[in-house]
Amino acid sequence: MSTTGTPVPPAAGDVTALELLRRWDDQQAAYISRREERFEVLLDVVAATAPADGLVLDLACGPGSISARVAARFPAMRCVGVDLDPALLHLGRDAAAERGDSDRIALLEADLHDPEWTEVLDGSRPDVVLSSTALHWLPAPVLVRVYADLGRLLAPGATFLNADHLRASSGRDGFEDLARRDDEATQARAHAAGVEDWDTWFAALSAVPRYADDLRERSARFADRPPNPDLSPTFHVEALRVGGFAEAGVVWQHWDDYVVHGRR
Repeated sequence: MSTTGTPVPPAAGDVTALELLRRWDDQQAAYISRREERFEVLLDVVAATAPADGLVLDLACGPGSISARVAARFPAMRCVGVDLDPALLHLGRDAAAERGDSDRIALLEADLHDPEWTEVLDGSRPDVVLSSTALHWLPAPVLVRVYADLGRLLAPGATFLNADHLRASSGRDGFEDLARRDDEATQARAHAAGVEDWDTWFAALSAVPRYADDLRERSARFADRPPNPDLSPTFHVEALRVGGFAEAGVVWQHWDDYVVHGRR
């Protein structure tokens, strides 16, 4: 289920992992209004609730954007990221190696659809679990089970934060229209400034030979995954409570973009 992989240095003339990660962050920010503000909310809660030398689980981590920010702000913390995407994991490991913080960031392969996914943690109990723009892809039964998995994994008092677009229809047509227009304006500004879109960024990644095998495996793994289920923030909050969290609620919101907090 897991692999740590070996970072591969770029060939002569090849784009660096840090440049690709920077462009990934720019591309993501084009789709997520106030993305960096969201990250700051996560890190501020980490600062208020976690030990200085705590362990952070970066859930569905992609290339480790959260882990990189945790490592930069909290020099004594360690991060374990888990994801199923071999290409983004490879990129994230390469970027950590180039930054020089591979000793504090481990990006591991795990499938949240697999009820045994926590085995990759090898008995570690995180002080904090963070996720960004990822859990909305999980079908309702899988999300409920993942939250229950976290309820069993975490010690009482541990913190969970999910920053995500939660676009379930609320019957508030005016609100949904304003949220949609805000997203469109954010994308228009970014793309007018030359920021890549999703497809263009992945095309750039595919042009780097060291990621070719990972991208082929990525396509195979995600070919039959179900579509985005559009679950509401209320669903996430209630699923956390059912999963064993002592409290849960929304701590930040910008239109249909939320940070959902749970305290185990």
